[in-house]
Amino acid sequence: MAYNIIPKKKIREMTDEGRSLPVGTLSDPSAPDDKAVRDALKKSGEIPKHIAIIMDGNGRWAKLRGLPRIAGHTEGVESVRDVVEACGQLGVEYLTLYAFSTENWKRPKEEVSLLMRLLLKALQDETDRLNTNNVRIRAIGDLDALPAEVGRELRDDVEKTKTNTGLTLILALSYSGRWDLTRACRRMADDVATGKLHAADITDATIPLYLSTTGVPDPDLLIRTSGEFRISNFLLWQLAYTEIFITQKHWPSFRRDELYAAITDYRGRERRFGMVSEQLRAKESGGGSLQRFIKSVTGP
Repeated sequence: MAYNIIPKKKIREMTDEGRSLPVGTLSDPSAPDDKAVRDALKKSGEIPKHIAIIMDGNGRWAKLRGLPRIAGHTEGVESVRDVVEACGQLGVEYLTLYAFSTENWKRPKEEVSLLMRLLLKALQDETDRLNTNNVRIRAIGDLDALPAEVGRELRDDVEKTKTNTGLTLILALSYSGRWDLTRACRRMADDVATGKLHAADITDATIPLYLSTTGVPDPDLLIRTSGEFRISNFLLWQLAYTEIFITQKHWPSFRRDELYAAITDYRGRERRFGMVSEQLRAKESGGGSLQRFIKSVTGP
């Protein structure tokens, strides 16, 4: 089956569901209501520092509408644009998008080729806008596996935006968590062999230094679209204590209003990190009544 990139205008002519939401809805960043929602979110509590997203369901979105799979991928770019912009406006520091996994290379060659063309076009079309909005682009994964033209464009875009200080957009391309961990183990083994690292000194604080995400905090919130309850080999080490939000919406239907819902849900979670609720409350209040009683008896 031959694949061709379908213009966004054509997709929206083919299905009402594909049309962008009209001006005045929460997914229109120029709408007064959207600014009010963003302001309320920022004032009412913590915004996740790092959000990771598994962008799933492009093909199913297209199939439900009688469209070729590439139509879902094309509309998914619109979701990326809206979510990236919303994260920047909210003050999110890091956004990691699972754009193409190592397993995705197993898809039909025609579809993979089309996805690479679409990725190249998106990078060419969006980088100047991202740069203007102070977004820094970073990429993780086996980037040498990407087509040469895509790799060159990606490296140029990373270089162009490297001094930006706003949102860091991390594109996971030809990436998997097992690849990341395997690579980290090999790098540590090399350092042990050359004497730069002693095996006895390796701790759980050492391993992140060898991962592709070194220098980036672990995600606070993972969003997965399309209703699937799995992490699909994504950031296996980094997601250890990440809160997970599952939405039934397919990625091409995901817009900033659903992002706001995910952040609101995240705020209702109690992140205990192995502790009990009472410990967290005592920590937040500077010590519980028991600790204060013990201190009064035993002294400081």
